[in-house]
Amino acid sequence: MDQLDIFANSRDVTLRNDALTALQRYDGAGARRAMQTLAAEYPTDPHLQLLELLATAIDDDARAASIGRHDAAMETATMLTVHVRPAAIQLLGHREAKAWLSALWQRLAQRCAALEYRPRYADCHSAAFWLQAGDWHAARQCVGATGSWRRIPAPLAWMAEATYHLEGIEATWPMLAELAWLSPARFDTVASRLTDASLDALLLAFNAQFEGNGDGSDLVYFPVWALIEKPGLARWLVQAQPSRRLTPERAMRLVLNLLILEREGRQRELLTRRRELQELSPAVYRAYMRTR
Repeated sequence: MDQLDIFANSRDVTLRNDALTALQRYDGAGARRAMQTLAAEYPTDPHLQLLELLATAIDDDARAASIGRHDAAMETATMLTVHVRPAAIQLLGHREAKAWLSALWQRLAQRCAALEYRPRYADCHSAAFWLQAGDWHAARQCVGATGSWRRIPAPLAWMAEATYHLEGIEATWPMLAELAWLSPARFDTVASRLTDASLDALLLAFNAQFEGNGDGSDLVYFPVWALIEKPGLARWLVQAQPSRRLTPERAMRLVLNLLILEREGRQRELLTRRRELQELSPAVYRAYMRTR
C-alpha cells in the first residue's frame, strides 16, 4: 500500500513533466494534451496556470504574422518579459528558461523587421529583440540599418551591447563613452546588462570617489574619470566620436591631450592645459590631480 501511495503521489509529477517536455519542443498541442490530463486528475495543481502561460506563448507565436504597429510589438514584448519569462524561470530554471525564450524573442524580432525606430517606442525594435534572443550579429546588423544610430541613445546602447558580446569590452569603450554623454540612464542600464568585471569595478570606484552631484547624472563624467584611473583606456576612448561637445566630453578630450603632454614632457603646455581643465570642471580636475 505504501508503494502504491508513492506511485500515486508521483503521477502529477509525471504528467507535469510530460507537459514541460512538450513545451521545451515548442509542441503546443502536445503540451495541452498533457495539461488536460493533469487538470482532469489534479485540478488544483499549482503549476497549471504557469504551464498555460507557456503554452499560450507558443500558440500565439505559431499563429502570429508580421507586426506592423509599435503598440502591438510593445504588447507582445511586455507579455514575454512580465508574464512568460517569470513562469518559464519557475518551471524550467534560469538557464533553460533563457534558452527556451530565445526562440520566441527571435521570432518577435523577425516579425517586427519592418518597424522603423520611433523614440516613443524606443525599445520596440527588432534590434532590441535580437539582443534578448542572444543573436549579437543580427542585432548589430539591425542597428546598422538604423539612420544616425550613433546619435540616438537606444540604438547606440544596442550596438554597444552587441559589440561587447562580439568583440569584448575594449572595442565597446568608444560607444560606452558616447552613450554616457548622451544618456547616463541608458549607459547605466547597459553597464548592468554587460556584467563585465572590469567595468563593474571601475563603476564601483567611481561611485565612491567622484565628487559630483552624488546621483545618476554623474555618469556623464564616468568616461573621463575612467581615463584618469586607467590611462591605458586612451587607445580606445580616443576613438569616441564627437557628441554634443558638452563639458564631460570636452573634459575627456582635454585629459587625452594632457596624457600626451605628460608623456612628451612638455611642461609649459601641460600647466596651461591643467588650468583649462580646472576651469572647465573642478571635479574632474581634482580627480586628475589626485593621481599626479
